[in-house]
Amino acid sequence: MSTGTLLAIVIPIVVVVALIAVALVLFRRRRALRERFGPEYERTVDGADSRLAAERELSTREKRHDKLDIKPLPDGVRARYSRDWDDVQHEFVDRPEDAVHDADRLVTSLMEARGYPTGSYDQQLKDLSVEHGRTLEHYRAAHEIDMLGTGHKATTEQLRSAMVHYRALFDELLFDGGQSRRATA
Repeated sequence: MSTGTLLAIVIPIVVVVALIAVALVLFRRRRALRERFGPEYERTVDGADSRLAAERELSTREKRHDKLDIKPLPDGVRARYSRDWDDVQHEFVDRPEDAVHDADRLVTSLMEARGYPTGSYDQQLKDLSVEHGRTLEHYRAAHEIDMLGTGHKATTEQLRSAMVHYRALFDELLFDGGQSRRATA
């Protein structure tokens, strides 16, 4: 067999194997991001120019999150936050709009206590999405209702719903053990 014939056979095989390897890497990366971010994966893909751009964004979020000092709460601090939540729930009976706004502030305070930056709402969403992608929609819904409540445009049922949504993220932040990715990786 001549060298030219041998190269004509080997080169396409090498190219096909390389393409399969690249496809496998991309497939595994996509699956890992889907598992990691849950519904936030599809939300990010829907809002991006391409799936690749969305996956780059999610990877960027992971890298930023890895640099954060996310920590568990000491038992005493966790107990204080639980009492504060109970107070906010009791406040709902007489002042539902104020209670929802206080729930938002309490969740933000809890995020800060855990080590999440709390400057920008959009950045909060991105930072939380890495470990809390499955409850992030609760936070979005609650925050939206809180904004309606601030303008006195939310119904009592919407405000009640906001409390339920805030509670979902609050519980996850409070009771997930505070395991950061670095601690579990």
